[in-house]
Amino acid sequence: MLAARRTIHFVWLALGCLGPAAAGAACPPAGHDRAELIALARSSFELPADEARTKLALGLLDCLAEPDPVLRDEVAFEAWSSWLRAGKLDAPTRRTALDALLPRLTAKDAQGFSAPFAALALSEVARTDRIAPWLEDAERARLVDAAATFLAGVRDYRGFDEKAGWRHGVAHGADFALQLALNPALDRAALDRLLAAVASQVAPPAHFYVYGEPERLAAPVLYIGKRAMHTPDEWRAWFAKLADPAPLASWRDAFKSQAGLARRHDTQAFLLVLYANLREGKDDAVAERMLPGVVEALKAIP
Repeated sequence: MLAARRTIHFVWLALGCLGPAAAGAACPPAGHDRAELIALARSSFELPADEARTKLALGLLDCLAEPDPVLRDEVAFEAWSSWLRAGKLDAPTRRTALDALLPRLTAKDAQGFSAPFAALALSEVARTDRIAPWLEDAERARLVDAAATFLAGVRDYRGFDEKAGWRHGVAHGADFALQLALNPALDRAALDRLLAAVASQVAPPAHFYVYGEPERLAAPVLYIGKRAMHTPDEWRAWFAKLADPAPLASWRDAFKSQAGLARRHDTQAFLLVLYANLREGKDDAVAERMLPGVVEALKAIP
C-alpha cells in the first residue's frame, strides 16, 4: 500500500494537480482547448479509451478553480460527476483526486471558486465509496474530518453571479456532508461531527440566505435521521439548541437589528424545510423521531 501511495503521489505531481496556486497549473489542460472541451461536454463526455479519460480527468482538476464558469462547472465538474457515476474512473485515479482536492478546502483563494468546487467534486468521490466501498477506514475518517472542517469554516457566503457563476461554499459543503451521511460505514461519532458542522452554518452571523442554502443544509440532517442512531429526545435537544436566540436575549430582540433578523430568517427557513419534508415524506419512523423537535423549535421562534 505504501509503495502504491508513493506511485500515486508521483503521478499527481507529474500531472501538475497541486491546486490553483501551483506552478504549472493550467486550464484548459495541455493538449486541449476550450472549444474542444465544450464539445466533449455536449457529447456527454464520451471517451472510449480509459487511459485518455484518466489523463483528461486529472488534467481537469485545475479547471475546478477556473474563473470561467463554463470550464469550471459545465466541463470540469460535470465530467468528473459523469465519469464517477458511470464507474469510469478507477480507485487509483479517485485517490489521486482526493490528494489533489483535499488541500484546496483550506487553501486561500480570493476569487472564491477553488474550495467550493473542490468540496463539490469530493462529494462525488465520496459517493462512489457509498455505492461500492473502496476506501479504508482511515481514508473515510479523513473525508469526514475534511467535510466537517470545511463546512463549519465557510465564511465566503457569495452565491450566484451572472458573469462568474456560482461560489456556493455552504451548499457544496452540505452536499459533501450529505454523501458521507448516506454512507452506512459511518458510525454515530462521524454523523455527530457532520451534524455539528451543519448546525454551525444554519444561521451565520448577519447574513441572509437567498440561494437555497437551507434546503441543502437540511438534506444531510434528514438522511442522518433515517439512520436511526439518535433518539427523539436527542433530536429535540439538537433542534432546541438551534432555536436558542443567543446571543440575543430573546427572539423579540431579533426585530431590532439586521443581524437578529438574519438569524431568525435563516433558522426558520432551515426548520421549515425539515418540517415540510418530514410532514410530506413517506418515512413515518423518521418523522416520529424528528418532527416533534422541529415543531417545538418552530414554535419557540415568534
